[in-house]
Amino acid sequence: MANPTDDSLRGAAFFDVDNTVIRGASSYHIARGLQRHGFFKARDIFRFAWEQLKYTMLGESREQIEQIREEGLMMIKGWSVAEMIAVGEEVYDEILELRIFPGTRALIDGHLAAGREVWFITTSPQEVASIIAQRLGVTGAMGSQAEHVDGLYTGKLKGEMVHREAKAKVVRQLADERGLDLTASYAYGDSINDGPMLEAVAHPTAINPDHKLRRMANERGWAIEEFRKRRKDGRRGVARASAAGAVWAAAAVGHGLKVAGRNTIGRLIGKPAGDDERAHKL
Repeated sequence: MANPTDDSLRGAAFFDVDNTVIRGASSYHIARGLQRHGFFKARDIFRFAWEQLKYTMLGESREQIEQIREEGLMMIKGWSVAEMIAVGEEVYDEILELRIFPGTRALIDGHLAAGREVWFITTSPQEVASIIAQRLGVTGAMGSQAEHVDGLYTGKLKGEMVHREAKAKVVRQLADERGLDLTASYAYGDSINDGPMLEAVAHPTAINPDHKLRRMANERGWAIEEFRKRRKDGRRGVARASAAGAVWAAAAVGHGLKVAGRNTIGRLIGKPAGDDERAHKL
């Protein structure tokens, strides 16, 4: 495990959120809360579930990401930011707090104790990222931002999605603005899409990595940490997220949750989900 106290320069630590800090997708649980509060309808769930099934079967394409983003942003046009935040806080206190990886929490606490700034850099909605950051007492969070005016969402994205190269861009901007030394900084992520962010610092670590990031980490000699528990049969949990989660993720920031097709179909017909949930982020 990387030692978070091995240098004295003004470095920082940058963490992805879903499957790095929190087991599974935070967006999934926020979506369930929004569903309980009547924020979206069944037809929206089916439409985005279908998009997720296509994503799973055919893979990621820029055109699909753009389509989901545009549809999702228009769907939340006129929604209240305050209501979104209230639901997010409720879901964190009831669910997300229990899903923090103890190993990642120890890394976060170690960096804070060493006097480093700790930032969450995530494709997830800014509202969600900020709630998690506040609850864990870190310096701040940078997530994708849905534009809002007078407390209501406009149906547009503010800036760009914090995704892939954009994550590294955010890290470099924070370093410039706050006088951080990236040669003394750390980054943690679980997905190949976190690769650019990990490359931006001197001390990258892959946490619970997908197979592409694991291969990248092995090739480059990066540290790898596995905080997920193995099942009794030795297999790791497969990707799971609900159609409701896909709706929230697409609506708030225009990214989908990659889910196994059989799990998506199972939820559409009412099949109960298993306990081990993992959503692959874009």
